[in-house]
Amino acid sequence: MTYPIHFAPLQGYTEDAYRRTHHALFGGVAQYYTPFVRLEHGTVRTKDLRDLRPEYNEGVPVVPQVIANGGEEMEQVVAVVKDRGYRRIDINAGCPFPLQTRHGRGAALTASPERMEQIASVVRRHTDVAFSLKMRLGMESADEWRQVMPVVNAMPLVHVTVHPRVAKQQYKGELHLSQFEALLSCSSHPVIYNGEVHGLSDLQSLEKTYGDRLSGVMVGRGLLAQPWLAAEYASGAKWPAAERLRLLRALHTELLAHYERLIPGEAQRLQKVRTLWDYLEPTLGRKQWKRLMKAGNMKNYLAAVADLRLSTAPQADF
Repeated sequence: MTYPIHFAPLQGYTEDAYRRTHHALFGGVAQYYTPFVRLEHGTVRTKDLRDLRPEYNEGVPVVPQVIANGGEEMEQVVAVVKDRGYRRIDINAGCPFPLQTRHGRGAALTASPERMEQIASVVRRHTDVAFSLKMRLGMESADEWRQVMPVVNAMPLVHVTVHPRVAKQQYKGELHLSQFEALLSCSSHPVIYNGEVHGLSDLQSLEKTYGDRLSGVMVGRGLLAQPWLAAEYASGAKWPAAERLRLLRALHTELLAHYERLIPGEAQRLQKVRTLWDYLEPTLGRKQWKRLMKAGNMKNYLAAVADLRLSTAPQADF
């Protein structure tokens, strides 16, 4: 079977311009999730509101993600998202960063059935919204999910996305696949897998291991490193290197034009557009990647972009 691919939200990377351009050029993604909408000093951040503009997400299968530490925050962020016309919301119960977890948000919800129940109460009240939830296995221990799973199972959810690590690991270390297997077996909702998917071989391995027990796969860094990954997986055919490079350059051109409209200073524009390549070192090779990242001005940077070749990239999954 072929899984639907969901594009994970990554702060600073998968903003509206990237989602819109990726969808137009590459496709293959069932749903794009926004970086989480959250409260700051009692109100939703302006940058989050900009990212939710319906006119910039029209035609793109976008799901706003929200993060909250309980019922009161959840009500506020849901109201803001609904006010912009969305009737599909993803709940972040997986963010591992202390800036969020120490305030009871993100993965901290997996250690607090009480807070999770507050979230669930809000979900049940908003019957005109289809909710999903993204979670980790816990904060400290990989079996902490068990204490909140009765609450999660009782929520009316479209699906649950699971990253099989605990918060203290952030994005490193072993995947607790035995605990993921246990969660998969007891979930009353469809489950989407997330974590360490970097190429076609990883997707094929998930197919072989889980078959139709999974409802999809969420990919973040792997899609930033190989923007064509979802489309190639959906079609079952790898694209020629020349086509990959053509579309990669087109993605860069569109993003640069977008930033030129928004960011007046060249140095600031260069800093912003260069984030496109942050995860692309395995795809480009170390030498090309370093040239892009070390270019000191826009002229040298654009020359490095013009000289890009994919033939030096590792061949695994290519």
